[in-house]
Amino acid sequence: MAKIIEEISRTFSEYLIIPGLTTKQHTLDNVNLQTPLVRFKKGQEPAISLNIPFVSSIMQSVSDSGLAIALAKEGGLSFIYGSQSVQEQARMVKEVKNYKAGFVESRANITPEHTLKDVIELKERTGFSTIGVTHDGTPNGTFLGLITGRDYRLTKDSPEMKVKDFMTPFADLITAENGLTLSEANDIIWEHKLNTLPVLGENQTLKYFVFRKDYESHKEYPNELSDSHKRLIVGAGINTRDYQERVPALVEAGVDVMCIDSSDGFSEWQKDTIHYIKNNFGSDILVGAGNVVDRDGFMYLAEAGADFVKVGVGGGSICITREQKGIGRGQATSIIEVAKARDEYFKKTGDYVPICSDGGIVQDYHMTLALAMGADFLMMGRYFARFDESPTRKLLIGGNYVKEYWGEGSNRARNWQRYDMGGNSNLKFEEGVDSYVPYAGKLKDNLEMTTGKIKSTMCSCGVTSIKELQAEAKLTLVSSTSIIEGGAHDVIVKETKN
Repeated sequence: MAKIIEEISRTFSEYLIIPGLTTKQHTLDNVNLQTPLVRFKKGQEPAISLNIPFVSSIMQSVSDSGLAIALAKEGGLSFIYGSQSVQEQARMVKEVKNYKAGFVESRANITPEHTLKDVIELKERTGFSTIGVTHDGTPNGTFLGLITGRDYRLTKDSPEMKVKDFMTPFADLITAENGLTLSEANDIIWEHKLNTLPVLGENQTLKYFVFRKDYESHKEYPNELSDSHKRLIVGAGINTRDYQERVPALVEAGVDVMCIDSSDGFSEWQKDTIHYIKNNFGSDILVGAGNVVDRDGFMYLAEAGADFVKVGVGGGSICITREQKGIGRGQATSIIEVAKARDEYFKKTGDYVPICSDGGIVQDYHMTLALAMGADFLMMGRYFARFDESPTRKLLIGGNYVKEYWGEGSNRARNWQRYDMGGNSNLKFEEGVDSYVPYAGKLKDNLEMTTGKIKSTMCSCGVTSIKELQAEAKLTLVSSTSIIEGGAHDVIVKETKN
């Protein structure tokens, strides 16, 4: 018969944190959320440390270049999804590495032959009111004009009116050539009283926009995650099928770290992928692996050379692996066991291999629990999919704004390489769903609130770093009735209007 593990598979919702002594030194300003991203030797520093313990999921509906830029500016990191062509993924990596603060690539574009109706649909879908008109509707096509809300009147103009008939044409616009500094761009904006300055490359191709509102609301990003050349740090997802083609292109594009994306990382295919990367590109090319849920899985990938190990099977909000295959484990139990294995491996070898908790986060306090249980950082999909910066459409459904969110194991993503079992087999069933998540606004605003909650909890524990949290925090199991006790109860809650 099968080996039966008697320990109950537990989730984050089954735990609470017991307060520790909060001294006068335990204030939010004194809390440091820096954490290692990749393997390092005892007494040394990791090649990359995160300034906040968050990375975004390797998903079509989450991690493109736009989110990667926004998250890196806040101190986290995105792994740009790999379920796309090698060329397009490499282009996104280059876009992040070439990003210049204040210079924004146009994410809403249209051709002159489209109509006002198309403009309105594009504006509703993307949320952007400034639209670049290019010859082919791409972000870097030949720049022909600009559309803002001042160029049309919905009450009087025909929906079938052509873009070319109401756009502000190139000849009437003040533009700048690529290569100028942000300070020079802002001087042009102020001198000519502009709201938007298009920045053009060779042959009149659109490169960036610089906005007056960004200058007026610009704040420094003290947590920005950047390399030694002051370029933003970015990751990329790979699979165990086409890595010999994908990895060289990503390395050439300047990727800082890669991660093998799979629902089950305890496999020889992941070992082969890691060995290929290390043997052909050297130990300086960093790659994480996963996902696993126990000591055996962690030890296998750590010994194979993984620079970090991702933990979690079936706990994502759009993942149905447990329903379909009966494979997985409660995320809290997984993290606790794998964290012990990481510490055991560190004591034995002197190599610290960080672990990433992937899935199982429902409430913000679950993030603090995951860190206290031993996770070095968290990978999240649903959390980031809600923001303006994610690549999906914003829709109005039932009177509420939502954003699309689908799993890599869904038929929509068609990311079958993620579920590779070798040979020529094909995935015959889905392990993810297609869904919506409530729209939440800008990443920066939400992230500040979330990290504030984590820091506040850490102060209540009497700690100021993640390592201290892992060493000092006390956790307690909760009963179903104590969960009810912890929320609003025995009262009639007033309805509030937004």
